[in-house]
Amino acid sequence: MLGYSATVACSGAGALPVAPSPGLNSSRPSGSTPAPRPTTPGPGETVPGIQLIAVPQRNGSFDMTENVMLPAATDILPLQLPSSGDHLPGMMARTTPRVTNLKVVADDQAVPIQHTTVTAPGDLPLTVSATRIKLTYTLSGSAVLATPSTSTRAGAAIRPLTSAAGGNLPTDVTVTSGLLNAVCPLLTETRCAVGDPPILGIQPGIPASKALVVLQLDLPR
Repeated sequence: MLGYSATVACSGAGALPVAPSPGLNSSRPSGSTPAPRPTTPGPGETVPGIQLIAVPQRNGSFDMTENVMLPAATDILPLQLPSSGDHLPGMMARTTPRVTNLKVVADDQAVPIQHTTVTAPGDLPLTVSATRIKLTYTLSGSAVLATPSTSTRAGAAIRPLTSAAGGNLPTDVTVTSGLLNAVCPLLTETRCAVGDPPILGIQPGIPASKALVVLQLDLPR
């Protein structure tokens, strides 16, 4: 059974530990070049996998789009939130991730959802057995904002809401702006940022079950 809540908030403030390079000590002016989008379709679009696109907001929330292509049709979609930041590098503070405004399309059919807020892992029944699924939602409560309050620096944990459904399926994660560093704590080699700011991306093809990504970023002003 899914847990639901009507509260939307961004997690507490505190000084952020210095995360690994690259780029954490470099400044990134507002409106600088966003992270590049893939130039060719990949996992979640033309081959089985997950494509997650995260758009940071100034309050530390993210507008998320998740495109999923499964190797076999399913009518039950397991949902999994990002981990709390208690023991995550670059955060080390408790967070309470939640999803709001969840919308789901399965094989081009809108899925009616009675409760569009998710606060705990659970299973979402689909109205059709589908291989292609698209989710849009707002992720909040998963960021730790730096002090002072005028700073735009934040640490945040994100992962596909459908990561539990994907297993070893390749997952591509794109953060559209402000990315300074990325760490994937479930991978053997945890550093998963590629490139240099302001053209910085996240290692492609991460197995879905390990696609928890801790971001260091500058939020929009």
